[in-house]
Amino acid sequence: MVNFSAPKAAGLAPWFDITALLLWGALLLKYAITGQLALLIHPNYFGLCVAAGIILLLLGLGKLLQQVRPQVSGGESVQHITLLPQNVGSGLLILVAIAGFLIPPTILSSQTAIQRGLTEELPLTRSQPESFRVGTSPEERTLLDWIRTLNVYPEPDAYTGDPVKVNGFVTHLPQLPDNYMMVSRFVLTCCAVDAYPVGLPVKLEGDRQAFTPDSWVEVTGEMITEDLQLTTEDESDNGLPQRQLVIQASAVEPIPTPRNPYDY
Repeated sequence: MVNFSAPKAAGLAPWFDITALLLWGALLLKYAITGQLALLIHPNYFGLCVAAGIILLLLGLGKLLQQVRPQVSGGESVQHITLLPQNVGSGLLILVAIAGFLIPPTILSSQTAIQRGLTEELPLTRSQPESFRVGTSPEERTLLDWIRTLNVYPEPDAYTGDPVKVNGFVTHLPQLPDNYMMVSRFVLTCCAVDAYPVGLPVKLEGDRQAFTPDSWVEVTGEMITEDLQLTTEDESDNGLPQRQLVIQASAVEPIPTPRNPYDY
């Protein structure tokens, strides 16, 4: 009995590889053209992704031309040993690429910030790609500038009365009273997978329910210090409130979600 399944599978294998290469090249270029790449990786790697997309498209087109040209048979065919069954690897790549076209990347949420541990400190293990400007006036500091200032000189009372105007997304920490919320940003060092959240507490005149989590706001006010517990009892060393730098808000204005929502 003649078995036709093996030759048929062997004939389909190049088309799976070609489709995977073309789809992934097109997906990377689509992310770059639409600006969605900013939701996934640090801008330092934009050029690398664009170059990778172009190379993948060229490889796919090259294999396509090689496949449609008349083949000159000669010599023995080389047998390859693979860990996965034939076409499975390329098939998985094709499915992931199609999902990338159908499901757009989204901004990391406030719930993700809570899960990753929202703090007012920059982890010591993280690289700081941008230099910290000590001479920046208080009202011109971004949220990340304030976080860096606290890391340089972590004495909250030293900043009491300083004017502040920052923007970020709203986060409701369950351990804070109802008239407190966090204004937060994610900081990228490489990609969204390793993004870490930072933020400052905001003391409101009313209830924080007026500001939906994940909505973007611009907070204007001045700095005060209060005893707050930003971490949960499990995360805290002693479970007691600590002296924290807090924004006493005089105005909280909704703003559109920025095209590039991350800091670096």
